[in-house]
Amino acid sequence: MRAFKTIILLSFLMTATSVRAQNLFGAWMGILEAGPTRLHIVLNIEKDTEGREICFLDSPDQAAKGIPAKILHLSADSLSIGIPAIHAGFQGNLAEDGVLRGVFEQMGMRFQLKLKKGGMEYNRPQHPVAPFPYVTEEVSFANAKADVTLVGTLTFPEGCRRGEKVPVVLMVTGSGAQNRDEEIVGHKPFWVIADFLARNGIASLRYDDRAVGKSSGNAPTVNTKEVAEDAVAGIEFLRTRKEFSKVGLLGHSEGASVAFMLGAEQLLDFAVSMAGCGVKGDECLYAQAKKIAELSGQLYPLTKRQYVQMALSKPNAWLEYFFNYDPAADIQNTRCPVLALNGDMDCQVVSSVNLAAIEELLPQNGKSKVKQYPGLNHLFQECRSGLPQEYSSIEQTISPVVLQDIVEWIRSL
Repeated sequence: MRAFKTIILLSFLMTATSVRAQNLFGAWMGILEAGPTRLHIVLNIEKDTEGREICFLDSPDQAAKGIPAKILHLSADSLSIGIPAIHAGFQGNLAEDGVLRGVFEQMGMRFQLKLKKGGMEYNRPQHPVAPFPYVTEEVSFANAKADVTLVGTLTFPEGCRRGEKVPVVLMVTGSGAQNRDEEIVGHKPFWVIADFLARNGIASLRYDDRAVGKSSGNAPTVNTKEVAEDAVAGIEFLRTRKEFSKVGLLGHSEGASVAFMLGAEQLLDFAVSMAGCGVKGDECLYAQAKKIAELSGQLYPLTKRQYVQMALSKPNAWLEYFFNYDPAADIQNTRCPVLALNGDMDCQVVSSVNLAAIEELLPQNGKSKVKQYPGLNHLFQECRSGLPQEYSSIEQTISPVVLQDIVEWIRSL
């Protein structure tokens, strides 16, 4: 879930005294220190296919990429760009040591900023490395109602190719248009999960959300119900393959709401809820806002009513639907076995609010299980604060304990 990121407002003016303008092309990375907040900033200066100079910005710690910038001036010794969408400015020099030094300005505040040549590099030791002891296949399935085609990766143990039926999991990402790996700040949690499942005899299908990667459609207008309709098409596709013993759904954040939606319709043999909402959407996101403020050393100033009014001050189809969606009935009507997981340091889907509600609402089922993990955040990483700004600096993509628990539970069904 990616609600309420604060995108730093940027615009750059850079000068160089003895370096050709062409040396400014490429990626430049630095850390913006604004009080207690430290954010990696990447400035990308390139040429498009027609040879025109273009520029865009990334804020990796906030999972913001490709913020468009307008180049106002570019010469052998200076560069000026503006970013109308986020109203800001920067002035700086390209020094002889190759470092861009300048002053970043935002809303009357000024901060020193240094940028060095090169983009953001991540160390992600859990990313799968070939050769793989399993088979993958790129597949597609259609949601005829929405006239969209979803494309993804079907991963299954080699034994499945020999006619051995194994359980399969459809993976549904959190909020926001995401690719099949649920990629965020260099992490690819769905790929890591798919790899671990396949190595332990469980198949999976992960797919690009609408208008992402190879999937068609229009992502900005998609609400949770429509995401669920895409997932129904995925479940139907897996059942038509007739290669699997059980067909389940693993959903993260908003994807967990989809798991309960399909569970209530009796479409699943099992469901895994990772950081799923157990309360009405406005209550879930208000708890998020208060928790993030608390962890940042602040007292959240708004009541829930004020918060909702502010959040909906501009039209937002996804948010309007999510605020009004109450998962209680869907959770109560999910009769299949459910594994509901959350970290106690999750500040986006607060465990004490949501996991407790899920546990109370779930029907009695001897195979269902609810578990809270100490020290894990919204991505199920071992963390220090739980704040989203920390996600990129943590090398671990997902706790191995969580991966093992998911495998053992599915295999026990």
